[in-house]
Amino acid sequence: MDATSLSIRDFASQQLNSLLHSVHLGETADKSVELLSETLGPGGFRALNKTVSWPSDVADDNTPFEFSTAFAEGEPTTVRVLVEPTAHEPGALANMDAALDVLDTLVRRYDLPRDRFDAVRDLFLPADPQGAFSLWYSLVFRKDTPPAIKVYFNPEARGQAEAPLLVEEGLNRLGFGPGHATVVDHAVRRGPGMDRYSFFALDLTEDPLARVKVYISHFDATAADAEEAARAAKGVDPGRVQDFCLLSSGSTGPFTERPLISSYTFMAGDAARPSGYSLYVPVRCYVEDDQEARARVLDLMTNYDVDPSAFENALASIARRPLDDGVGLIAHVSLRMGAPRPGVTVYLSSEAYDTAPPRAMTLAH
Repeated sequence: MDATSLSIRDFASQQLNSLLHSVHLGETADKSVELLSETLGPGGFRALNKTVSWPSDVADDNTPFEFSTAFAEGEPTTVRVLVEPTAHEPGALANMDAALDVLDTLVRRYDLPRDRFDAVRDLFLPADPQGAFSLWYSLVFRKDTPPAIKVYFNPEARGQAEAPLLVEEGLNRLGFGPGHATVVDHAVRRGPGMDRYSFFALDLTEDPLARVKVYISHFDATAADAEEAARAAKGVDPGRVQDFCLLSSGSTGPFTERPLISSYTFMAGDAARPSGYSLYVPVRCYVEDDQEARARVLDLMTNYDVDPSAFENALASIARRPLDDGVGLIAHVSLRMGAPRPGVTVYLSSEAYDTAPPRAMTLAH
């Protein structure tokens, strides 16, 4: 496939179609592709052979979409796409407006509830948005169920200093106010700028298992720091965190390149403590190339009793080059613990705009 001859949405559509078929989700591929195309917004019509018009933080090469595949023992594979809608003439405010237009379309088409979105919208969507983004979407595709849609707000939309206040008030409005103190005690404890709120996310669904999620980036952290963060959640084994870091990166830190990321899952009935915890390791920063990253993922699959065949199929469907020719195709790996769906997730970059060259040496310490 010559990516430069396609629009962003056409390239994304071809990759998603191939990925869905590779993991036996092809029966709804046409509708799934249509949903992704719409969610990219007007900027999706831009040709890939043009200069990047908006440096999206979704992917290293500024591509406004990224795939992930979620695995668990004995369960079908889940495919997710993280998307940043962009405007025809992108900018912070124009992209926010484009993303809100996408929301209106999705609410009408899928009869999505927006009461929780509206409850916190004024916090995270100011008239003069700051930070790297305003509103992202996650499109989740599972076997025999309609697509699930999640929104991501930027806690730093009013500046980094305001992020803790926005997250605290957002949780309070959605019924999880006491949980903020728990998160702070375990995950925001190393001083200014070391633990920063990355995302505030919520599911657009009436499902009783609908989630509110808080994400925190841990800069220059160790596996021990992540283990302490995991202690905030109910029903998880924090001791698994250090092994996961070691298997995925070859190290327990400190992780001085891209940060480790924690996320907390709040669901109905949660108050002072979240039900779930996930750790995200930026494996691309701690391997020489994607061949090494693949080997690390396969070790994880073995360790967590997950059949690797679906991952291998997914990787082959996205890769357009030999794995040892670059690094970053396999971007993150995450360990999901607690409710609602424990398991392992692997994040795959489309590399629509660029491929990072292999590293001369592994950067883990």
